[in-house]
Amino acid sequence: MKSWAEIVYNTCKVFILFTGFTLLFYFGMIWVSQEYQNYKRYDEPSGSAVKVMQASVNKDQTWLERLFMFYQNGE
Repeated sequence: MKSWAEIVYNTCKVFILFTGFTLLFYFGMIWVSQEYQNYKRYDEPSGSAVKVMQASVNKDQTWLERLFMFYQNGE
């Protein structure tokens, strides 16, 4: 049988390891959050970027046809 002191010692080790890894994970998540906080993903691209699609302005379509096109293409 294990002694009472050994059980308390092993319990404290597990608690300290759990607390340490929890703090490591917490501060790691804060670091990643701060790293990507100012990342502007909706800016227009610079350089030699090419526009893929021109928005067509077709006055012949009804609102129902435009709705079906939206459901079909997502745009």
